[in-house]
Amino acid sequence: MNIYKNFFSKIGFNYLILGVLAIIFQIIILNILNLTHPEYLTNINITSIITSICNYILPFPIFYWLMKKIKTEKIKKTKITKKTFIIYIAITLTLMWIGNMAGIIITTILSNTLQSQIANPVQQLINSADIWFNIIIISIMAPIFEEILFRKILIDRTIKYGAKVSIILSATIFALFHGNLNQFFYALLMGGFFAYIYIKTGKITYTITLHLIVNIMGSVVSLIVANSINNLQTAITTPDIIIILTYIIILAISFTIGIIYLLKYKQAKFNGEKTQIPLKKPYKSMFINYGMICFIAFYIFEILYQILG
Repeated sequence: MNIYKNFFSKIGFNYLILGVLAIIFQIIILNILNLTHPEYLTNINITSIITSICNYILPFPIFYWLMKKIKTEKIKKTKITKKTFIIYIAITLTLMWIGNMAGIIITTILSNTLQSQIANPVQQLINSADIWFNIIIISIMAPIFEEILFRKILIDRTIKYGAKVSIILSATIFALFHGNLNQFFYALLMGGFFAYIYIKTGKITYTITLHLIVNIMGSVVSLIVANSINNLQTAITTPDIIIILTYIIILAISFTIGIIYLLKYKQAKFNGEKTQIPLKKPYKSMFINYGMICFIAFYIFEILYQILG
């Protein structure tokens, strides 16, 4: 194995360890609760908080220690205008809706083929958990940790191989890490776009904010709109109509702006960011190595288990 494949193999194994540690911590804590306070296991808010802590907080020190062994490169910091940030919001929301549609279409086709409904675990969680859980865990905690894990820590170590390599790797690892087909497509699209923004600006706060916005739209705003739609079935009220119309207007404006600017991004520019180490066969170096093969195989198995289980 050459030095480049070995580099990406370490990356793959480190992210695999992150995922495996999350599962191990969940098993340990949930079993302890089953022995001491089994009633907690019937509360979706408690179990979901435990899952989030196990996914992000508990494995983080070990993962960071492993990744710290890999040399980082500084990315030039650049401010963007308010107009540019609004455009980024529109593009992010557009990619979310496109990815969601792709996920719905593909899971629907698979459900019909398998004659079994493929559940959307995240949507089930959003619908079942309390609103404060959606705000604190899904809308705030998850974006912060995910942007640090899959953008800053990863890209700071891979940018020397070029922006294209970093974007593709960040998007792929981020999408697979979600572990289900419903989220795979929009996580892939948004993960790539967030990677682009981080490389272009060097500021993780931009991608965290965008991630916060998209998660709030998906976990909080969507519930409010759905509730208003349900209310209209029994009685027509002005507040519900305003909420629904506002959502539709935001969606329409964002989608229009997003599509227009996505079509303009024929070739991304990165403020003179140059590839320090060019790879003759970048995809082969990135993915055809022991670490990445194990990582990809592990999450493909998890996705298949979610579909067939």
